[in-house]
Amino acid sequence: MIPSSALWIVGSLVLLSASGLSLAPRVPAIVRAITAASLVGALVVLQALELVPSAPDLALRTLGVVAVGCVAVVGGSAVTSAVLGLAMRDGVVGGQHGGILIASADDPIPRRDRPEVLRGGTAIGYLERFAIVGAALVGHLEIVAAVVAIKGLGRFTELDTAAARERFIVGTLTSSCWAGLCSAGALALV
Repeated sequence: MIPSSALWIVGSLVLLSASGLSLAPRVPAIVRAITAASLVGALVVLQALELVPSAPDLALRTLGVVAVGCVAVVGGSAVTSAVLGLAMRDGVVGGQHGGILIASADDPIPRRDRPEVLRGGTAIGYLERFAIVGAALVGHLEIVAAVVAIKGLGRFTELDTAAARERFIVGTLTSSCWAGLCSAGALALV
C-alpha cells in the first residue's frame, strides 16, 4: 500500500504541473483546459467517493490546498479562454492588448483602428479567481458578490454592444464557476 504522504505529494505535484501547463502559450487553450478540468474533476470525484486519504500532517495539507488554489487561479485562465474561444461570435476578434475588437453596425468586419474593449481580462480573471477561492477558504462568501459587483461596475462603460456583454458574461460565469469548483476541492482537503 502506498503511504498517504506519497499520495499527497504526488497529487500536489501533478496539480502544480497542470498549473504550469496552463501558462504554456504554445499549447492550445482547449488542451490546457481539459488537463486542468480532468484533474480537478478527478479530485472532486475521489473526494465524493471518500478515496482521498487524510493528510498526515499540516504541511502536506497546506501543499494540497495551495496546489488546488494554483489550478483554480492559473488553470482557470485556460478554462475560461477555451470556453470563450468556443463562444466567440462572428464580428469579434482578439486585440493586441488582450481585449477584443468589435464590428459596428455600419461595418461588419472588426478593424484594428477600432477601440479595443475588455482589455486586461486575463489579469482581472486571475484576481477574481484568487478572491473567490480565498473567500471560500476563509468562509466569507459575501466577498464573491463584491468581486462580481466591482467587476461589473468597472466594465460597465465597455458593455455597450451585445458581443462585449456576451463575452463579459460568459467569461465571468466560467471563471467564477471554475473557482467555485476548485474551492469545493480545496475545502474538502482542509
